[in-house]
Amino acid sequence: MRHDLSRIEQALRRAGETLDAFTAGAIESVLKEGGDPVTAADLAVNEVLAGILPEQGDGWLSEETADDPSRLSCRRVWVVDPVDGTREFIAGIPEWCVSVGLVEDGMPVAGGIYAPTSDRLILGAVGEGVTLNGEPTRISPVVDLRGALVLASRSETKRGEWERFHTAPISVRNLGSVAYKLGLVAAGLADATWTLVPKNEWDVAAGAALVTAAGGIVFGIDGKPVCFNRPDPLLSGFVATAPGIQGPVRELLGIPFP
Repeated sequence: MRHDLSRIEQALRRAGETLDAFTAGAIESVLKEGGDPVTAADLAVNEVLAGILPEQGDGWLSEETADDPSRLSCRRVWVVDPVDGTREFIAGIPEWCVSVGLVEDGMPVAGGIYAPTSDRLILGAVGEGVTLNGEPTRISPVVDLRGALVLASRSETKRGEWERFHTAPISVRNLGSVAYKLGLVAAGLADATWTLVPKNEWDVAAGAALVTAAGGIVFGIDGKPVCFNRPDPLLSGFVATAPGIQGPVRELLGIPFP
């Protein structure tokens, strides 16, 4: 696993160097089929990641690569988002990152994110722990939901999907990138994050690996562990939380233990 972590770090650093050629907030974009934006930066980083990460027999799933069904027969699959938070990147909002996840037998086992605007590199693997810019870190030790810092989706908040939590005893902070939110939870800089609407595997895989590696809990809106490398990469939603508040979070969301 350390070999994989080394390659993830190499890929993320090379991605950061590639992004130096682009200026967030001053870059053109086009809309893909489905309405999501894409920039030259997304495509350039995708090429860098694809050139470093997969080894013989590995599968590949990326937001910016046409899906190859052969990944479904692979035990190991790289699940990446070259720029998670492209809308924020285009708008110049510093809440985006490069996201790299490694899935084995459907489970996220290693991952990393790099947020160039804050120069945060978060790496981790199950059994190896998590580091933030090279220093060991861990999940929040919080045991009380009251005052817990929960990271919310900026777009979901705008659509009113977080209004139900206005009376909950939590502190909510809006932030763009899904992977970045998960990375901050893994690093102990927030206590939980969730989205109860569909997200793609490439949004979640790296962060799910990081939260798990840090000792946190990740589950779907059905209450069960989230599985990856599925024929349809669209997940119904997810929850990531520090273990000390898993019970209260499930109660708040109405998601029972499996």
